[in-house]
Amino acid sequence: MTSGRAARELGRGERVVPGVWRLRLPLPWPGIPHCNAWALAAGDGVVLVDTGMHQPGSMAHLERAMSMVHLRPELVRQVVLTHAHVDHCGQTTPIVLRSGASVWAHPDHRHLTAFLEDPEAMWDRRLEVALQSGVPEAAGREVSAKRRTADSGIAGRLEVDHELRDGVTIPTDLGEFVVVETPGHAPSHVCLYNADHRMLISGDHLLGRVAPYFEVGFSPDPIGEFLDSLERIEQLDARLVLAGHGRTFTDVDGHVRATRQEVDRRLDRALAALAGPEPRTAFDLASSGIFDVPITKENGSWLVSETLALLIHLRRTGRIEKVDRDPDRWRLA
Repeated sequence: MTSGRAARELGRGERVVPGVWRLRLPLPWPGIPHCNAWALAAGDGVVLVDTGMHQPGSMAHLERAMSMVHLRPELVRQVVLTHAHVDHCGQTTPIVLRSGASVWAHPDHRHLTAFLEDPEAMWDRRLEVALQSGVPEAAGREVSAKRRTADSGIAGRLEVDHELRDGVTIPTDLGEFVVVETPGHAPSHVCLYNADHRMLISGDHLLGRVAPYFEVGFSPDPIGEFLDSLERIEQLDARLVLAGHGRTFTDVDGHVRATRQEVDRRLDRALAALAGPEPRTAFDLASSGIFDVPITKENGSWLVSETLALLIHLRRTGRIEKVDRDPDRWRLA
């Protein structure tokens, strides 16, 4: 589903500092009208960090954004992906076809590539998880049927030439950007840090708007991984953050602290909702006000997934236990 605001968004480009350009690209999602790609000067071309989502007209938006800062897709020498979510990597293939650029990404991108290899199997699995989490069957099947017919948001496959691991460096005219693995939001998530300018390209790990999201089903404890990753970023002493959505910001410590507090707040609310005498499903908890928004068919998949991330972390830290029922129910340990 698209929003009126998203339909009016246009690709925009602006210089952040010499040699760094923000490319603001439209998204079709309510509440998330755009994402950022970042162009970094590198010799006779640019390194492009993230690509935006592939959808009708998306390359025209990228071209418009780049032309506003006197760039064009043919100048891209490397595509570097902070993570394998479609709003950050969906347009990789068309850019590579235009420019011949190499593609760099973390190897733990199964959460996307498994979907691309067999989308029906992945949708079936997601429906199974939803029903096991207590989602009413009629609503779950209705939402699943609608999402199966929606555009995937990615052109072609994700073909990676080089792996991004801790310590890998990306050379630019500003100096080297060093890869820092930051799983949690996604298993494939990395940040890029330039010590010379104390500049951090944070993807979706750290945003100006505190709204953490966790990919469930492809790692043991996404929230635990995310909190560990926050500590790694906190130690870098960055002073300027180029995030995957929204504007740049400088209060890095404040954003790390606020993000950690938001995660703790959600965990505390989940524990409070489990304090009653009867065990509850993930759907029950997602409907209980943990996230300050009512659950709907539009946001239900996201809220249930986020609730599962909370429950997984609380169980791994010994605070709750799962009751062997169908659907799954949870209670305090």
